[in-house]
Amino acid sequence: MKAFVWSAVCAVILLACTPTGSTDVSYNTSEEFKKLNLPFSEAVIVGNTIFLSGQVGNLPGQLTLAEGGIQGETQQAFENIKRILEQNGSSLDNIVKCTIMLADIGEWGDFNKEYIKYFPGNKPARSAFGTSGLALNARVEIECIAVLKK
Repeated sequence: MKAFVWSAVCAVILLACTPTGSTDVSYNTSEEFKKLNLPFSEAVIVGNTIFLSGQVGNLPGQLTLAEGGIQGETQQAFENIKRILEQNGSSLDNIVKCTIMLADIGEWGDFNKEYIKYFPGNKPARSAFGTSGLALNARVEIECIAVLKK
């Protein structure tokens, strides 16, 4: 009985995130990203919700990180996020949730100095944690959920 109730709750949440109750799924990856041959999509759209894969501060089309440590990588990660969202019908203003992974939680303050520049108005819900390592030896990885523009 509990499993049935939980399944029903999950279904209601998914349907609430979609304007028509549609559960159509679209897996979206730019041509530039495809050339990197990585095992994930840049964005997955379900109804009006966009789920972005975690973004590190790599230069577009490369596996090279931006210079400048945590601040330079944070700026580049957000530029990557902005590009992906705009290619998929959304924007930074439509982000509702961010998950932040830091290689060193001690860099939290320096990360926040850059983060707040991208959200001068409404702030998305957010969680963060320190890790024991990130892809490409990055200092930060940012995962976002956004909605399509109205």
